[in-house]
Amino acid sequence: MTIANQAPKKERKSRRSKSVNENAPLLPKKHEEDGSFDEFDGASFTGAVFNLSTTIVGAGIMALPATLKELGLGLGIAMIIFMAFLTEASIEMLLRFSRAGKSASYGGLMGDAFGKYGRILMQVAVLVNNIGVLIVYMIIIGDVLSGTSSSGVHHAGVLEAWFGQHWWTARTCVLIVTTLAVFSPLACFKRIDSLSFTSALSVALAVVFLVITMGITAVKLIDGSIMMPRLLPNLTDMSSFWKLFTVVPVLVTAYICHYNVHSIDNELEDSTQIQSVVRTSLALCSSVYIMTSIFGFLLFGDGTLDDVLANFDTDLRIPFGSLLNDAVRVSYAAHLMLVFPVVFFPLRLNLDGLLFPSARPLSQENMRFASITIALISVIFLGANFIPSIWDAFQFTGATAAVCLGFIFPASIALRDRHNIATKKDKILSIFMIVLAVFSNAVAIYSDAYALIKKSSSPRE
Repeated sequence: MTIANQAPKKERKSRRSKSVNENAPLLPKKHEEDGSFDEFDGASFTGAVFNLSTTIVGAGIMALPATLKELGLGLGIAMIIFMAFLTEASIEMLLRFSRAGKSASYGGLMGDAFGKYGRILMQVAVLVNNIGVLIVYMIIIGDVLSGTSSSGVHHAGVLEAWFGQHWWTARTCVLIVTTLAVFSPLACFKRIDSLSFTSALSVALAVVFLVITMGITAVKLIDGSIMMPRLLPNLTDMSSFWKLFTVVPVLVTAYICHYNVHSIDNELEDSTQIQSVVRTSLALCSSVYIMTSIFGFLLFGDGTLDDVLANFDTDLRIPFGSLLNDAVRVSYAAHLMLVFPVVFFPLRLNLDGLLFPSARPLSQENMRFASITIALISVIFLGANFIPSIWDAFQFTGATAAVCLGFIFPASIALRDRHNIATKKDKILSIFMIVLAVFSNAVAIYSDAYALIKKSSSPRE
């Protein structure tokens, strides 16, 4: 009886494996080799929420307090919540149109809607987005360990504070050691399952960061050393108004998880739960984002830096303030080090699928595997050394690849409507998302370019 009852279940898993391999040839290469889909009983609701939340929460959280500095506390929180609802709507459209077209991946859905070039465009967007995110990770790690300068003020890193300024505490040297000792070994795993322990540890470190930050803020609120923050933006001229739009790419990047939703959906035993998984994950991550933004902005006010971790080099004027500063910075830097290979894994597979779509699975080709790994890590390392701040990196990825993955591609799929399932509400929402994405990001790019030109010309005046 037991064997008879299990047979349909096993057959269902085989069909799932076939569907995934046909529509998402990049990530399932690993599954084709080890047969994990045939032996996998299906992911639980809790496990799916955890995986999607891990995809969402990353380095974007460090730039969110700076968005409140630009928008004010009230408008900033409202924008975080609004972006969460807009993200949920875009993911819902992706999943509904995927069901209609029997697509098991984002790339497969883009291929179904726009053909071969649609799939390629999506893969390129994932590459740009993930490379940008990983560059941000490395910038933050460099800021934390070696320090950073903002507005002519140098914020000392942990190593500088402990050992003083030496050649081996300099940013480039620290990033070289981190890349060779941490990133490269973890990036050499050919199965993402091998990173499960480091992923769990990274989540624990992120929780440590948030709890300590909340505790510091609570103590300073009690002793009355924190002033009431601005609720609305400080608008003095048109330039300050246009600058408000520069936060949009940062908010978009903070919620990008669309390229991983299909993989999580494919592993769910009950795929009807995916919408609840998405809503739960977005609610959880939005809560974390709001708390981090509020506490970070309360602590540092208008002195909040683009990377709030860099603010934790000041005297907090509380007991054990120096120790807590170091604990906050080191915990989140270690978190990013351990998340790095998880984001790097799909980046490498997507690049391989883009360059070698008909080749053997990447894990079976050691030379190709090593070459792609070394090339990508080198590009990320160079980017982290030449891009001045995480705000600049977020502006680029958020205004290009992230906004395409999060809003323009889902809206375009709904407007294309190859299977005639789009409602009037879908089309109105799609037009709204495209107009909002294009307009806000165009203004953000213009504002950044104008500020850069003005800054570069000011010394000569």
